[in-house]
Amino acid sequence: MKRQRRTKIVATLGPASSEPATIEKLFLAGADVFRINMSHTPHEAMRAFVNTIRSIEEKHGRPIGILADMQGPKLRLGAFRNGGAQLEAGAAFVLDSDPAPGGELRAHLPHPEILEALRPGDRLLIDDGKLKLVVTEAARDRAVTRVEVAGRISDRKGVSLPDTILNLSALTPKDRGDLEACLEAKVDWVALSFIQRPEDVAEAKKLVRGRAAIMCKIEKPQAISTLDGIIELSDALMVARGDLGVEMPLERVPALQRRIITSSRRAGKPVVVATQMLESMITLPVPTRAEVSDVANAVYEGADAVMLSAESAAGAHPVLAVETMNRIAEEVERESSYFEGLAAQRWAPEATGADAISAAARQIAETLDLGAILCLTSSGATAMRIARERPRPPIVALSPKIETVRRLSLLWDAHCVVMKDEHDIDVTIKRACALAYQEGIVKVGQRVILVAGVPLGTPGATNMVRIAYISEGGGVD
Repeated sequence: MKRQRRTKIVATLGPASSEPATIEKLFLAGADVFRINMSHTPHEAMRAFVNTIRSIEEKHGRPIGILADMQGPKLRLGAFRNGGAQLEAGAAFVLDSDPAPGGELRAHLPHPEILEALRPGDRLLIDDGKLKLVVTEAARDRAVTRVEVAGRISDRKGVSLPDTILNLSALTPKDRGDLEACLEAKVDWVALSFIQRPEDVAEAKKLVRGRAAIMCKIEKPQAISTLDGIIELSDALMVARGDLGVEMPLERVPALQRRIITSSRRAGKPVVVATQMLESMITLPVPTRAEVSDVANAVYEGADAVMLSAESAAGAHPVLAVETMNRIAEEVERESSYFEGLAAQRWAPEATGADAISAAARQIAETLDLGAILCLTSSGATAMRIARERPRPPIVALSPKIETVRRLSLLWDAHCVVMKDEHDIDVTIKRACALAYQEGIVKVGQRVILVAGVPLGTPGATNMVRIAYISEGGGVD
């Protein structure tokens, strides 16, 4: 069941896609990874989703990735008398630790860590940026602000802080409970929300202990300023354009998207572009022309995956949204300019044996017009280094570990296959070629190149390339 595209699709599950039959239709329509949003999903429902996905995986014989998205710290105002108040431009407005209901002059901010961190000049964006306050005076338990963008302020509206670094963990107590439940359910990826610095990633890795791969959502200006350090510690990145577009000027988001994709690809880490990609399909059966171009641009930029959020979770046409995204990606990748663009963005290999071998394997495969690049991988590192090269021949990732191939379902172009663990390299090569033939990736008479680490099963030890010929019946000569 080889997809006819290189870019992967992540589909979010929710009320519109909670039935097993619908989830199977989403998979058949093109979803490679399913996202479970833990902001809205109780543990029991999460476990039901995981069980359904695993049954679909078994039925179709294809590994499917599961991404559990942690809520992260949600910063909100307290309550107001009469439910809210109208703020006028230029007026003074106080945020304090007093739990009394707010009004036109003040409001409760039930987050002492914010009040402690605020400094004069810092901005506070309320309700996804609909109101903007600027701090004029700051004390330990209160901040005086000036209303720069006026409007109605009301109960429990969200607060964004684009200028302030908070002494706050990216994992709340709720997140820690959700994380443990998701790890017990054996999800493949965990997404961290609202991270600010590399230390947030390190904290999560200590809790995860290798039981899942970690994806960092880039949605705060503070994360942009420490991007290289975050990429170094993470397993994958997500361009979370929704909150990024709240905390930063909207006109900067496209350039930041490109920067994050470029930085992730240079490091050989998968990168997902998310939020409002086909937003109009929440209610309509067709997207806007601008949305089609948005998805196409992410594909042209070489993203590993594009993601649907509310379109598949709560929209009126979840399956159609996946089908539409699938068609867009297929059409873009048929253009000659697609691979020309990827080749122009290629970087010199890093000074490691794995990178040198991966670059050489890509060049050999393209020069000799080989049928496929077969990656024999234990941890997934070999396949990731090959995918960094964005080769024209298809990538087949073969591993004895089901958790590895499930994680690699997010990786650009990787057709993932579970293969029996062997210790004899010749037997392993024959089995890999036979599987590539059985999967319909290569034909009799074609040659393939195999990349592996020897001794087999050693994580991160990519040190071997071999060319093989596919003979009658999928054998190897």
